[in-house]
Amino acid sequence: MSWATRAVSALLTAAVAASVAACTSEDNSAQDAASCVYQVTYDGRTYRDVANVEFTVGSKLGAATQPPCDDTGDQGKGDEPSTTETAYAVDGVSPKVAIAVGDTPDDVKLVAVYSGNELPSEVKKLISSP
Repeated sequence: MSWATRAVSALLTAAVAASVAACTSEDNSAQDAASCVYQVTYDGRTYRDVANVEFTVGSKLGAATQPPCDDTGDQGKGDEPSTTETAYAVDGVSPKVAIAVGDTPDDVKLVAVYSGNELPSEVKKLISSP
């Protein structure tokens, strides 16, 4: 193999390695986009998703807004619009602490106002034991 052939081969290998690294970075961005925390805003407060909770849906409160996920650093993508869902009261819990959100009362999830990473005590009481 001549020196020129080896140099071209080395350059092609470097180009392939760089394109693989670029794809890996892009793939990580796609995974990061899927890692957005589910949150909504209602009545000036931000609520985040709570799992493994048994609760009773109360009366309809109004509209809660889910902001678009933007954890990709806005890499040349257009602005995604916010979406709205219906907010419902949760029996026995103040709407200032937690609400249920969804399209219908039968298809809701509980969201709560966290203090840092700490759930309010009213919501902790609702979490089902394993």
